[in-house]
Amino acid sequence: MKLKTALLATALTSAAFAAQAQTLTVMSWGGAYETSQVEAYNKPFAAAKGLTVNMVAVDNPATPIKAMVEAKNVTVDVADVEYADAIRLCDEGLLEPIDASKLPAAPDGMSAADDFLPGAVTECAVASIVFATVFAYDTTKFPNGPTTMADFFDLTKFPGKRAMRKGAKANLEMALMADGVPASEVYAMLETDAGVDRAFKMLDKIKKDTIWWEAGAQPPQLLADGEVAMTTAYNGRIFAAAVAEGKPFQTVWDGQVYEYDLFVIPKGAPNKDLAMEYIAFATDTQRLADQAKWIAYGPARKSSGALVGKYNDGKTDMAPYMPTSAANLTNALASSYDFWVDRDSELNEKFNAWLVAN
Repeated sequence: MKLKTALLATALTSAAFAAQAQTLTVMSWGGAYETSQVEAYNKPFAAAKGLTVNMVAVDNPATPIKAMVEAKNVTVDVADVEYADAIRLCDEGLLEPIDASKLPAAPDGMSAADDFLPGAVTECAVASIVFATVFAYDTTKFPNGPTTMADFFDLTKFPGKRAMRKGAKANLEMALMADGVPASEVYAMLETDAGVDRAFKMLDKIKKDTIWWEAGAQPPQLLADGEVAMTTAYNGRIFAAAVAEGKPFQTVWDGQVYEYDLFVIPKGAPNKDLAMEYIAFATDTQRLADQAKWIAYGPARKSSGALVGKYNDGKTDMAPYMPTSAANLTNALASSYDFWVDRDSELNEKFNAWLVAN
């Protein structure tokens, strides 16, 4: 009996040690966004499970996911990706399916399926936030600064360098809205060769005065260093720089392009079941509201909205900084996931060719 007891104690101790030693790896975008995920999701999940959550930052997680899965050398368990990439990677068989039945209900009992915003739960992905690509400027350069997307493209009225994300997505939409195309007609226009040409013609106006960024942390740094007078950026990054760091930056919501970011599990993830537990934990009502204490991205669940209050400084109301705030949606465009799933490769090839042309 003593031997059996000793063996059982050893087994339990080994199991406890294994649980403590387990590490879940999450790949995301770095910067202020990563901080919000660490504080709202990773720390409480690690504490609840008695394990370690490791973060890996890259410019765009979709690219290494594809490479890892195809090489059969997957080293991350969860990744944060944009919607069009989530759909594409799923269609290519590079993601594990999501068991939506494991997603927690809302506090009032509403099912997750009904509580998440439309399209936020897909076959292979679960949305956490609504973010926007906006443009921002340095108020010390323009005290009575730009107010419309057209102003971003007006180098005469608002001189100075610009910065934009290196890619077709959002840039083409913004270019058309700057040229007077109503948000409701942008994608119909981009379905035509004439519409694409019109967008590139607008981009031609600022091409020689534009720095192209690839990582989300770059735009606020470019503004802070005085390298540019205006930049497109993820709204949460500008919020973090302006509110948390006191930078003289102003967001312009006119012409914003908003969309979801979603959690996915790469095919062959080392800890697939634990990854699903993490996603269910991170996307419950309270955790999504908690993330909004750290960055100005809207929660992807309806029940989280009422729980969003102040920034972690205890004094800044977050609602006015959210892409989904009514005042910020007056001339906004919801990114078309269907459009970019179908046209991403083609239009990025065209964009890259345009970029190197004289």
